[in-house]
Amino acid sequence: MHGMGTIINVVLIICGSLLGLFIRHRMKENLKETLMIVCGIIILLLGMSGTMQYMLVIINDSLQTTGPMMMIISMVLGAIIGEIIDFDAKITRIGEWLKQKTGNSKDPQFTNAFITASMTFTVGAMGVIGSIQDGLTGDYSTMVVKSILDGIIVMVMASSMGKGALFSFLPVGITQGIITGLAHLAAPLMTPEAIDNLSYVGSILIFCVGINVIWPNKIRVANLLPAIFIAMLLTFLPISL
Repeated sequence: MHGMGTIINVVLIICGSLLGLFIRHRMKENLKETLMIVCGIIILLLGMSGTMQYMLVIINDSLQTTGPMMMIISMVLGAIIGEIIDFDAKITRIGEWLKQKTGNSKDPQFTNAFITASMTFTVGAMGVIGSIQDGLTGDYSTMVVKSILDGIIVMVMASSMGKGALFSFLPVGITQGIITGLAHLAAPLMTPEAIDNLSYVGSILIFCVGINVIWPNKIRVANLLPAIFIAMLLTFLPISL
């Protein structure tokens, strides 16, 4: 069944969140604070490892960097476009709207938790690649692995940040569902080089999310989202960056 991977992902995010919220009510405040730091460290390490995987290569027994110009151009142009459109403000408004509609208006952490969890689970390459595989062949094995990771991470997020993390299942379900549905259109664009660039820049954004968890509101990560698409488009230039 096409789309099963996204369904599994959504279900595990919900289950992980509910388990985290169940634990949260039985935790002391200092433990919640420590778990939030731990969550930030986990996200930082995931982003860092993904970035290093594509940034560093061994050539002639020496460690070298690859794609620095692609990364710089993508991040700079992405930041400019993102700040002009101000995705961060738009996503914040969505979070505030959800907070009111779900009866969580008194939860000061709701919107931050929603944005943090949503960004963590949607900007990575695994969801894009897995959704395309699911849409084209019905193979959702990649999505199962992502779903398990998301379920574990969102459990920690919900236990430390609250109910907002639960509602990250909405952007995850919508974005991955759209990619799965449009897989036949998206597949020709997902060349190995495009996937590498997406993974490279997407991992940097995940790293930025981790920074925001440990040091709140330092980076408007949503305004950097266009960098992912620019990185993919740069692979189709006639020159190598």
